[in-house]
Amino acid sequence: MPALHKLVTHSPQQMGLAIFLILATLISTSLAKSDAFNPIHLLRPRYVGTYMLGKRSRHDCEVVADAAIEYAKSLKLGGDGKDVWVFDIDETTLSNLPYYARSDVQFGALPYNGTKFNEWVTEGKAPPVPAVRRLYKTLLSLGIKAVFLTGGSDAFRRIRTANLYAAGYHSWLKLIFKGEAEEGAALVYKSKKRREVVDEGYRIVGNIGDQWSDLLGADAGNRTFKVPDPMYYIG
Repeated sequence: MPALHKLVTHSPQQMGLAIFLILATLISTSLAKSDAFNPIHLLRPRYVGTYMLGKRSRHDCEVVADAAIEYAKSLKLGGDGKDVWVFDIDETTLSNLPYYARSDVQFGALPYNGTKFNEWVTEGKAPPVPAVRRLYKTLLSLGIKAVFLTGGSDAFRRIRTANLYAAGYHSWLKLIFKGEAEEGAALVYKSKKRREVVDEGYRIVGNIGDQWSDLLGADAGNRTFKVPDPMYYIG
């Protein structure tokens, strides 16, 4: 695990920005459930946009990937092809930043519009998160298989599969989407799907995602890694 000083910002300005991003996400998430005026919406595009479009976000993802790779290289694998690593897709494997940077989205400051987001998904143009793709390639070279687990609808399986290929992800053990009949919160759904993987005899040696619901719950993995995402929260 990297030293703590590598995981935090150094200057007071950067520390202030990091704290603001955390508070903005928590406050806006709670206020979004009401019709009350949310002053965070006025500031969020500026601060979140600066972070997401600047070097800091990419650097933070690289720090997470470096820690994950260091951990993966330290593992004593079973040698039976049963060691797997779970990857979330949105804001982990693939980035929807081109969508969230749009003026009609404003990095999550405006209310979520499922129709608009699904239209973006069907374009199949989401770029990779470079640090996570680097982790993915390293894991494959070590003999660890990838399991992609997303809360996205199975209706987008074809386009999302093509998008993954275009972004440089060419091999996986499983690509799991949420079926129309599946209900429940993200944490419950992902726990269930991971349990199914484990029940098939696989060992989840690692897990990476942008939401805590990707990383908590049953069979989360021997070690979990979280990439930054101040744009939205999924419970």
